[in-house]
Amino acid sequence: MKNILVLCTGNSCRSQIAQGYLQKFAGNEARVYSAGIETHGVNPKAIQVMAEDHIDLSAHTSNHVDEYLHIPFDYVITVCDNANEACPFFPGKVERFHENFPDPAKAHGSDDEVMNEFRRVREMIKIYSANFVANHINKLS
Repeated sequence: MKNILVLCTGNSCRSQIAQGYLQKFAGNEARVYSAGIETHGVNPKAIQVMAEDHIDLSAHTSNHVDEYLHIPFDYVITVCDNANEACPFFPGKVERFHENFPDPAKAHGSDDEVMNEFRRVREMIKIYSANFVANHINKLS
């Protein structure tokens, strides 16, 4: 079983969404964690947009990366440039990956426009997560 950490700035949106999809696609082949360089609380819109795709994030918490330094991660995925630059050193044979997704929490406009941005970013993360699992987890089985 592989250990995967998804890291972003506040562990409120992008890393939470990625954790949900990575765990869904990897199933029992991986344990997926998410954390932030800071903790901002899980964004209610991230919970809502994932519920639309039948993934429940309602019990997720916003965690600081330091809480997971003891876990032997196989993969660390940073999902924003800030986290990539501030990512701590993880000992061992850790493979790092980076993809800078837009922050849907910074979207402006009507409620519908903001939710549409969350959906757009969700779909980007879903595709990335499916490809990551296909290329790094499932091919190991």
